[in-house]
Amino acid sequence: MPILSAAEIATDRLLLRKARDTDRERLIELRTDPEVAAHIGGPHPREAVERYLDSIGGAANVTTIPGTFIIADKATDKLLGTLELKRRAADEPGHVTDEGEELELGYLLHRDAWGAGVAPEAITAALRATAAELPDQPVLIATQTANERSLKLAARLGFRPVSTFEWFNADQTLCVATLHEFKP
Repeated sequence: MPILSAAEIATDRLLLRKARDTDRERLIELRTDPEVAAHIGGPHPREAVERYLDSIGGAANVTTIPGTFIIADKATDKLLGTLELKRRAADEPGHVTDEGEELELGYLLHRDAWGAGVAPEAITAALRATAAELPDQPVLIATQTANERSLKLAARLGFRPVSTFEWFNADQTLCVATLHEFKP
C-alpha cells in the first residue's frame, strides 16, 4: 500500500530528513534513555543499539524505509527525534478497518526537545505532506494509556480515542484522525 514518498520535509524550525552516520550517537541516546522509552517497553542496552546500527550498515540506514525520518533542528541539523508513518500490520491489534494496514504515526523525541513544540510541528508537517500525496484514509496513533503526554498531544492534533487494547503487557489507547484533516 502507498506511503509518503517525500525524502525531506521542512518547516520554519525543523527538517524531517533521512538519517546520516553523524546521527549515530543521538540515535543511541534516544533508544537508551529510560525516560524516553518509559512507554515503549523500556530502554534498550547501549550495546544492543550499537549492534543493531552496525547490523544495518550504520546510522544512515535507519531511515531507508519510506515514511521514516529524522527530526532535526533546521538551523543546527541536530537530531531531535525520529518520526515514522507506516502501515499498521493487519496481524497487530488496534485497527479501525476490517482489513487493517491503516497509516500509523509514531515518534520519539530526545528529552532536550520535550516541551518545545517539536512533536506537533513535525507531525503536522508530515501529515500535511502525506495528505497532499495520498487519498483520504484513517491515520492511527497507538500509545500506552499511561502515556498522558502523548494522549494530550494526539487530542491537540485532532486525533480521537476510539478503543483500548492490551499489547506488550500494557493497556494501549488507539486514536484516529482522517488524513485529509491535515490537508493544507
